Amino acid sequence: MVDYAPDLTLRVARQQYFDHAGFDNGGYDDRWVRLKAGPLVFYFPNTAARKRAVKLHDLHHVLAEYETTWRGEAEIAAWEIASGCGRHVVAWVLNAGAFAIGLLIAPRRTYRAFLRGRHSRNLYSGAFTDDLLDGVVGSVRKDLALDIPISVTPVDIAAFAMWAVISIVASLLPWAALIAALVYLISRVVPSV
Repeated sequence: MVDYAPDLTLRVARQQYFDHAGFDNGGYDDRWVRLKAGPLVFYFPNTAARKRAVKLHDLHHVLAEYETTWRGEAEIAAWEIASGCGRHVVAWVLNAGAFAIGLLIAPRRTYRAFLRGRHSRNLYSGAFTDDLLDGVVGSVRKDLALDIPISVTPVDIAAFAMWAVISIVASLLPWAALIAALVYLISRVVPSV
């Protein structure tokens, strides 16, 4: 895990994050996003909406110190969902998928990150500007309440359960639609007996 010193500016810390993760300037100008899952590689369009969200998402990695591994992405997804993605619809959608994966591969870490998000804030309430990068890591962490201890409530547990169901359903819907479409196509091609 990379530690981002509290006295660094977000600009310097983000560059350390890029270097550690092997990102070339965040890939903000790339037309496609490459996602590797074991031997499989997936590509999806790097839309303008995703670019707006990912600039803040990358700063969240620095501030909350979640890694860019599958487990780390599940953690940051849970944290961002719990602290709210605002008008960044693409963040809600991508985070729902990562949250569901987290339930499978790192349920405790996903749960802890969700609870942390319930008691803190993130940067999605505003827009990314270059001025944001002049902020100091420690000060921004404090502003977002990332440095306070968490006291779990029954409402937190209920919210986690609700988002677990939402993320699983949202992750399964595209597959269900694909299967339904295939069944329909096969039924139209194959004569009835």
